[in-house]
Parts: sequence; structure tokens; C-alpha cells
Amino acid sequence: MAFEIVTDSSCNLTEATIDELGLHILPLTFMVDGTEHRSYLKGQVTDLRQFYTMMRAGKVIKTSLPNVAESEQTLRSILDAGKDVLYLGFSSGLSGTYESTALLCRQLSDAYPDRKLVAVDTLAASGGEGLLVYHAAQLARAGKSLEEVAQWVEDNKLHLAHWFTVDDLMFLFRGGRVSRTSAWAGTMLNIKPVMHVDDEGHLIPLEKVRGRKKSLKALVKHMAASVNRPIQEPIFITHGDCIEDAEYLAGLVRDELGVSDIRINYVDPVIGAHSGPGTMALFFLADKR
Repeated sequence: MAFEIVTDSSCNLTEATIDELGLHILPLTFMVDGTEHRSYLKGQVTDLRQFYTMMRAGKVIKTSLPNVAESEQTLRSILDAGKDVLYLGFSSGLSGTYESTALLCRQLSDAYPDRKLVAVDTLAASGGEGLLVYHAAQLARAGKSLEEVAQWVEDNKLHLAHWFTVDDLMFLFRGGRVSRTSAWAGTMLNIKPVMHVDDEGHLIPLEKVRGRKKSLKALVKHMAASVNRPIQEPIFITHGDCIEDAEYLAGLVRDELGVSDIRINYVDPVIGAHSGPGTMALFFLADKR
């Protein structure tokens, strides 16, 4: 194809999928004890179990946007090869990553007047962003133009449903998503929030249930109520180092909705730093978010 797709490490796609689709990844950064790390490095498999073990041990994780100089190098390498760029970015409702990279694209457009750089705010995160990128890459491989692929993402991004739950409300408190009182009360009562990403790309609590298994079943309930029919596969699940629960959730989706292609991966460190170990998320195309 005459263009390349660029996205952020917050898409939470597996290394195998990234390689298969020929994607370019801009890594967000995180800091542990003052040491900076990239959330994605090409060809290097990060031991995310170790990352979540550090979180459980009380390590304070700080996060940051992609390094601008590194992002510019990635984009210039594509443009210098004579190809155009379609950038599909992390929700502007959750991060400044999209604005930063979109600005960079506009600046590079002046330096490369013969090339196209198109930036789309996916208003999505984690596997939701990843699933949009996955479908966009499939369209590109089928011969669709940059403009056609970008338009498909614009037309479908508010149909990409995100349903989340977390196991420990204190991580949401530290990230400013719930109050201290709500976090403590919820922990004492074993309350689990069920959340989604709204049409502005913000993470919004929608209901509360008591107990982990009920929260996982609630994700499937919301999927059954809104998923496109016929169901468009694959379905994505991401998790915060709780693979057994992810497999349990996948089993519920298979049994109750007849889905066969379900892809499971970790929540990356930058998102996981705010949602914590035990995060569980389900992503699919729906009639509405």
C-alpha cells in the first residue's frame, strides 16, 4: 500500500499482530523510581507480570506521552521512503498523546508537501483502539485508500464499545477517577465498578456490582445488549495480569454469544498504571458505545 498506519502503544496489540499488519508503534513512557521506560520496544517482549507485581508491591508509576523526537524519527522514516501516513491516536479524552502527535503531523506536512499525513482521534483506548487499528489495517491490505480507511475509522469509532471493570478501586482513586471515600467504601463492601468509554473518549462509571464474577458477567450483559448482529469478529479482551479471569470472560462470551475469535492481551503499563492489577476490558463493534 502507498501509506503506512501509525498508532500508539496504548492500542495493546500483541507483537505478532503488530508484525502481521506492518504497524508502526509510538511508545508512551512510564517511570518507576525515577527510571524511564518505553511501554513498547520493537522486538522486545516486556514482562508485564513483573510490572504488575511492582504495582501490587506499592511502587508509584508515573506516565508520560511519547517522546516527540522519537515520534518524529518514525514519521520521517516513512515519509522519506515515499509513503504517506495515517495516524490513529489514543483517545484525546484520556491523554494528550493524540494532540501532540497530530501537531507533529501538521508540522511535518510543511516539510513534506508531496506527502499526506492524516491524523484521526480514535476516542478509544487499550483494545478498543487496537480493534479499530486492526480493522483499519485489514481495509488497507484489501486495497482501500488512505482516505477511505480514515473515513471508515471516523464513521465507526463511536460504534467501538469499551466495557471495563477493575479489581481494586484504590488505583482509580490514585488516578483521580473516584474519590477516596468511594474507593474505601467500595473496597470494604467488595463493590466492583462497571465502566465504559463514552462518545467523548472519557472513562465513565455506569454501574456497581458486588463481587468479581458478577462484574465480569456484567461486561457480557452489556455486550449482549448492544453488539452488532451478526457479530463482527474478532473480539478483544485486555487484562491487568489476571489471565484466568480473562479466559473466564472469554468463555462467557463464547458460550452466551457464540463468538469463536477472541483475542486476549495485557493492558499496557501506561494504561495499567491508572487502572491497576485486575483490570478487565471487553471490546467489540456495537450499535452504539
